Amino acid sequence: MKKKTIATLLTLAFAVSMIGCGQAKTEAPAETATEAESTEAADAAETEESVEETTEATEETAEETTEEAAEETTDDAAEESDAAEDTEAADDADAATGDVMSHDDFAAADLDAEVTVETYVQAKQGWWEKDGVGVATFYTQAEDGAYFLYNMPCSEEDYAKLEQGTKIKVTGYKTEWEGEVEIIDATYEIEDGNFVAEAEDVTADLASDSIIDHQNEFVSFTDMTVEASKDADGNEVAFLYNYDGSGSQGDDLYFNVSADGNTYTFTVESYLCDKDSDVYKAVEALNVGDKVDMEGFLYWYQGVNPHITKVTVK
Repeated sequence: MKKKTIATLLTLAFAVSMIGCGQAKTEAPAETATEAESTEAADAAETEESVEETTEATEETAEETTEEAAEETTDDAAEESDAAEDTEAADDADAATGDVMSHDDFAAADLDAEVTVETYVQAKQGWWEKDGVGVATFYTQAEDGAYFLYNMPCSEEDYAKLEQGTKIKVTGYKTEWEGEVEIIDATYEIEDGNFVAEAEDVTADLASDSIIDHQNEFVSFTDMTVEASKDADGNEVAFLYNYDGSGSQGDDLYFNVSADGNTYTFTVESYLCDKDSDVYKAVEALNVGDKVDMEGFLYWYQGVNPHITKVTVK
């Protein structure tokens, strides 16, 4: 009995132990699967975090790029605005300034004083460049007097606009050269208005001190007589190329004319009326003793030295 009992107990114990082993073997794969699932979940979480971080970094980079682009655009716009303001300021600086004065005020002003006048273009010498800046000399006149604008800075485009009669406001400095009063270093504005002066006959005033009151005006001379000049070889001629006869065709023309026993030297300024102009050809055709009527601008060089624009032989 005891042996059977013991044998039975041993059999049961062995069976129980086998069942336990079977369960252990069955549960182990479950634990392994759980661990694998945990690992996969962790990897997925890490991947998701990585994606989120990459997305956030991309968004931050895009935001920074957009902000930088916006800042650069704003800076560029500010720079363009500043440049535009600078240009406007430069244009304003180039414009004529100061209180407009009458011709009497201009005449009374000291030499080298800044002056501002309103006047009208009557004629102009040729446009050219001086030290890279376009300049031209203008004969101008208002109802109360005339002004000679010497080498006024002027673009070629504006030069074309400044036709006879054009009104301009000019600021510059009053100066004098050999008796010729002029305005130099001038700036100007084109204004509305038009005026063309008629030539005033000043023949009777040529020998009078009052002739200075007509300086630079558009004037006329009547019944004057061509007098002889001497060329470089001492020959008597009706005109000279250059004041001393040393020039050639295309240079300024100088010729002598008289009235009431007084002789004066008149000039055809080649920058005003070139060799192809009617007046240039008319002077080249003069003979000593011819009676002539003339028009021109009462320029001054150590006395009256008109720049003639028209000659009519009588």
